[in-house]
Amino acid sequence: MRVLPVGDDALLVETGSGEEARALHEELLRRRERGALVVREIVPAARTVLLDGLDDPARVAAGLAAADVPPAPAPAGAVVEIPVRYDGPDLDGVAAHWGVSPAEAARIHAAAEFRVAFCGFAPGFGYLTGLPPGYDGVPRRATPRTALPAGSVALAGPYTGVYPRASPGGWQVVGSTDAVLWDPERVPAALLSPGTRVRFVPRDGEGTA
Repeated sequence: MRVLPVGDDALLVETGSGEEARALHEELLRRRERGALVVREIVPAARTVLLDGLDDPARVAAGLAAADVPPAPAPAGAVVEIPVRYDGPDLDGVAAHWGVSPAEAARIHAAAEFRVAFCGFAPGFGYLTGLPPGYDGVPRRATPRTALPAGSVALAGPYTGVYPRASPGGWQVVGSTDAVLWDPERVPAALLSPGTRVRFVPRDGEGTA
């Protein structure tokens, strides 16, 4: 773990893996909740955690460098269910990559429980982990699409994501949803946030055969 200063009141903590970043994020949230850490924002990413708005970054950095971070606990809290139609143009390709039928690929995806590792790319876009071993290495498309519709459910590497609005994208699209991922009039505006548990629920029984 490496702790780097960012500006006058922030730190960027680099970890060795996504699981280490998750564990650190969870631990920092616990410290803030019990008053042991005063920080404005804690922002996880793939292998880093940003602490922004620290009164004494040097003291916090020294404490992080000297402390052991316990493993992250099992995800808790309610599960956000996202209805999905497994009708994506890349479903057949993902199924072939996995060595299964399209129906089985949809079933595998729908059977997993995901967790939002971090957010980015666009407001409301969450990077979800949780695909079973052997099914978490889906390559990006060789040529990104210039436009994907909002609600596209897509895979890339170890992640699943849902495009919150129409945008270009190079992920493999396996389905679509009518769920609203980002609504500025809603509190909170984002349906998904780091740590949220997620399940994709096939519409009309799709993906359960």
